[in-house]
Amino acid sequence: MKKKNLQKMSYAEMVAERDKLRKELLNLRVEQVMSHLDNPLALRTVRRDIARLNTLIHAHDIGIAKASK
Repeated sequence: MKKKNLQKMSYAEMVAERDKLRKELLNLRVEQVMSHLDNPLALRTVRRDIARLNTLIHAHDIGIAKASK
């Protein structure tokens, strides 16, 4: 997920996307423990996307950045 695309999202969309990615991360972790992951780098990619969203959400919360409307 590109930062450019994330900045175009509204605050509610960012929170919803973060929740969706958290569920995906949980599913990937379970799959990793139970069996073999097809793409082990998917865990890193999802974690980084969550971190990007958390950064933008926090910036919005403290008033540094404005989310799209």
